[in-house]
Amino acid sequence: MIRDWNLLIVTLVGLATLWLPFLSDEKLARASEPSTGSLQEQGKGLMKNVEEMVAHGGMGDAKAIVHHCGEATRIAETIIKQIPVSDPHRIEATTSLNEVIRQCNRVSDIGIYADPGQLLNPATKARAAAQESMKSLGLTRANKS
Repeated sequence: MIRDWNLLIVTLVGLATLWLPFLSDEKLARASEPSTGSLQEQGKGLMKNVEEMVAHGGMGDAKAIVHHCGEATRIAETIIKQIPVSDPHRIEATTSLNEVIRQCNRVSDIGIYADPGQLLNPATKARAAAQESMKSLGLTRANKS
């Protein structure tokens, strides 16, 4: 009788050991998928920074343009990491976000001591790319009132 119990316990422990990795991998896979809410928040942050960046360009504040462009770059990199692999528009969104990063790097390369008008061209291109990426991800607002 004791031998049967020992055999049953060893069998159950063995089965539990075999199934545990499958169960834990499934939970980790679900946990690694970003929520739409966090993408939405990151998208709002990106759009806020690119809009303020262009607005400061109109006011002639080169230091603020470079600052907001740096923030836009940081947020764009975060969004790229958060886009789900299963998203059918991932390639388009990633391409647009990489363009935001590229244009903002141009702004940083030009620097804060340049004429703000010279910074405005790549800043405007970065804003257009950010808008395109938000449209690709379906994160644009229906009404812009």
